[in-house]
Amino acid sequence: MSKKGVLLVNLGTPDSPSTADVRKYLSEFLMDGRVIDINPILRALLVKGIIVPFRGPKSAKLYKEIWSDETGSPLMYYSLIQKDLLQKRLGDDYQVELAMRYQSPSIESALNKLKDAGVSSIKVLPMFPHYASASTGSVLDKVMELVRKWQTIPNIFFINSFHDNEGMIATFAENGKKYHPENFDHILFSFHGLPERQLKKSDHSQQHCLQVKNCCEILNENNKFCYSAQCHDTARLIAKKLDLPKEKYTVCFQSRLGKDPWVQPYTSEVIKDLAQKGIKRLLVFCPAFVADCLETVYEVTVEYGDEFKKLGGQEVQLVESLNGHPLWIEALEGLVKS
Repeated sequence: MSKKGVLLVNLGTPDSPSTADVRKYLSEFLMDGRVIDINPILRALLVKGIIVPFRGPKSAKLYKEIWSDETGSPLMYYSLIQKDLLQKRLGDDYQVELAMRYQSPSIESALNKLKDAGVSSIKVLPMFPHYASASTGSVLDKVMELVRKWQTIPNIFFINSFHDNEGMIATFAENGKKYHPENFDHILFSFHGLPERQLKKSDHSQQHCLQVKNCCEILNENNKFCYSAQCHDTARLIAKKLDLPKEKYTVCFQSRLGKDPWVQPYTSEVIKDLAQKGIKRLLVFCPAFVADCLETVYEVTVEYGDEFKKLGGQEVQLVESLNGHPLWIEALEGLVKS
């Protein structure tokens, strides 16, 4: 009996923290038309002429801060752990492969391994809890682009979001409990940012997004594909699991790039506002990431931590991501078999 194929896809990481490898990674990532969704000529001029040449060396310094000689990139390290642990849970009836949307291992190489193994089906699981065209949409687009060239195409199943997955919510809550949230002055749920124009594009009615007051705070038929609305729903579910009152936490968005408006409030602005109000201790969840990476272990812990202390705060404590937590691996198994 042939095996069932599973393809886990995360965003990607440079092959090394060298400036050359970081520039190569940034170029592939930012040249994706779903990531920077503007005129292709303008995108090429912006990415290759401005962003990559100037941002490459700066990003390389940051990657060197989190890079390990033994394990390399945290994102790759934890992604491989997730892949191996999931394979053990699923057993010999499945073949699990890991790919990165940008750089190595490529989606094409992982798909070819599944094709060569003669799998009867492929379940594609982008490792992004919340749907966005720039992340999940890009992965699904790339998979379809590659597979349509095959002579024989097996059954293929896509998971486009799992923002309310019980196992994922439970894992974040378990990780958070270790830090005793009740002892912190405020809790942040900091998600990766996204340009507002991309939120608007996901509104099929074109009458809800950024037009209705608090349009993202409650998930409904009008915003079910909205990245921000799914993020708010995840935060609400984790907060409910931890018995956090609504006034105790804030949903915010980090990693803004460029001058165009992105989904708000910005994490940096929220931190500044809380410090001005006398808040001293912050506990931060980053539920957009299933594995710790540059945006969690450096941006939150170091950059926001230093910024908060300069403003009079005392502590920014990051809640680690899902990584190899047994509850999360069990949740992955459920997603594969659902």
